[in-house]
Amino acid sequence: MKIAIVRERTDGETRVAATPETVGKRIGLGATVASEAGAGETARCPEADYQAAGAEITATAEAALGGADIVLTVRRPQASLLKGVATGALVIGSMDPYGNEGEIDALAKAGVTAVAMEFMPRITRAQVMDILSSQANLAGYQAVIDAAVNFDRAFPMMMTAAGTVRPAKVFVMGAGVAGLQAVATAKRLGAVVSANDVRPAAKEQVESLGGKFIAVEDEEFKQAETAAGYAKPMSAEYQAKQAALTATHIAKQDIVITTALIPGRPAPKLISKAMVESMPPGSVIVDLAAERGGNVELTEPGKVITHNGVTIVGYKNVPARLATSASQLFARNLFAFLETMFDKKTKAFAVNWDDELVKATVLTKGGAIVHPNIKLPGAA
Repeated sequence: MKIAIVRERTDGETRVAATPETVGKRIGLGATVASEAGAGETARCPEADYQAAGAEITATAEAALGGADIVLTVRRPQASLLKGVATGALVIGSMDPYGNEGEIDALAKAGVTAVAMEFMPRITRAQVMDILSSQANLAGYQAVIDAAVNFDRAFPMMMTAAGTVRPAKVFVMGAGVAGLQAVATAKRLGAVVSANDVRPAAKEQVESLGGKFIAVEDEEFKQAETAAGYAKPMSAEYQAKQAALTATHIAKQDIVITTALIPGRPAPKLISKAMVESMPPGSVIVDLAAERGGNVELTEPGKVITHNGVTIVGYKNVPARLATSASQLFARNLFAFLETMFDKKTKAFAVNWDDELVKATVLTKGGAIVHPNIKLPGAA
């Protein structure tokens, strides 16, 4: 069983899908591992460490991929890169299929089995495989760090002989994994923190971290969560009420961090131009949804801009700003998933196509798109 790791080709992607730690574990399962030279360089994973773990370092991606049964990747690779892999090879990583159905179809036509780790179900046994949570956790932390870097005042209250410095007021919009980590990190830095979310369960979570929960808690709010734990789209009426409350609250904040995403949809717009202009000069907004269009009307994805004295941080792919930590967690997520496919006694590899984890994540198989949620434009 050959596993291949290649250097990421997507602009700005600094992570790697397997670290020396997880390479050693895979070899312990009976696999061989080939890694393209430089695959882990931007994540501070030296080639010498891969070699020490038992991997073969190849000069090219083609050499690493030749005859590979499994390809591990952070971002969806181009189908043209996968020409030399074994028929039906598993390509495992983040596939970003929504809006990219043509690229998924190209993977199907290339004869590979594309596995979207972001579709991993939210069940207990899959928690260790959840790339969305592991990466969002780091993004929430980094959002606070980016806010602090762009903020021209201290976060904590300071009582000194020269007087008192008041604490920064931080408002986190969206209390999922990223938002809760942002709340926790901002509290550690001494800020006064508040947060909102459309999910009722988020209130207790925010308050347990020392934050104040801000929301219109009506009947629709109580039903605003799917069985899988995701936020539901809210009605226009509720959004208007929440926007009014949010607008009043934002005008009093020093820092706002937005994290709201809905799977398969553009990021919802939560902060209007008028809301930005209501904030004091020197305030900072960090938009963690910039890559999906942003939660802020004025966000420019990939840029840091200033409008009316307010800095708006719109970095894309925020986990890649913490490449070493993000790669370690991502690689462990992928290893945990692969481990379910290996028989430790016989060291044989076999995919159980009826496993609920496999059913939920496999996008392509046997030359076709097989996932029920992914359809080519115009398909019935």
